[in-house]
Amino acid sequence: MKENTKRKFSTGFCRAVIAMLAIGNAATPIVHAEPNSFKTEGKSGGKIVLVRPADLPELARQTGEAMLLHKTGDGRTLLYIEQNQGAQLAIFDVSDPANIKGMNSVQLEASGPFDFVGSLGDRAELVRFRNGQGEAVLDLHKAKDPTIDKIQGLKLHGSTERLGGDGFMTASEPSVDSDANALDYEVVEIANKREPNHVYEVNQVREQITNHETGTTFLLTEHGLNVVRRPAVEEEHTLHEIQIQAIN
Repeated sequence: MKENTKRKFSTGFCRAVIAMLAIGNAATPIVHAEPNSFKTEGKSGGKIVLVRPADLPELARQTGEAMLLHKTGDGRTLLYIEQNQGAQLAIFDVSDPANIKGMNSVQLEASGPFDFVGSLGDRAELVRFRNGQGEAVLDLHKAKDPTIDKIQGLKLHGSTERLGGDGFMTASEPSVDSDANALDYEVVEIANKREPNHVYEVNQVREQITNHETGTTFLLTEHGLNVVRRPAVEEEHTLHEIQIQAIN
């Protein structure tokens, strides 16, 4: 199962308000780093926890182009971040938002930056290179070591319709410029009645993606990844998983 929602508010994010102000984006150089893991903690009693890049594995502090959430066959949820103009893919295990792990950094044979278009079954993702440079398939059979293969012979680069896990159709509609201006976000906590409302600022947001199971929202900026956590939803998800395991 994959979720790849860009700059759309999650209906599950019902207790947060995000105000957005359009600004221009920028880019910074990428420096390779070894992945690691961090334990993230929030204020006691808080309904929303904002985790800054400095509190995440070092790979999460780099500029990214696009993101993909991927559910593996063993129940884990991985976050892929495209970096270095499509040449690098950083991989994180975000199954437990309180303990995000940097798993790997893979070099891709990509011709430039791309966007994730849609799933092709459970172990492949269709990607589209920017500026009309064609499509490719991201092979996720080895989730920690994916590869990318460009699709040869395609002439149309418009909207795409998946044909199950077997392929897809693409139309002649003009593609939308995916490299739009970045946004400033304000994440406002309104659910905690015991304390004044908290307002967290996240600037230069290039893309937003949400894992609805854990209520976690990932905000990709020019300076790295920010993670908006909802610990109560995480606890509910954990209890639900325990109940399912007990039944089985």
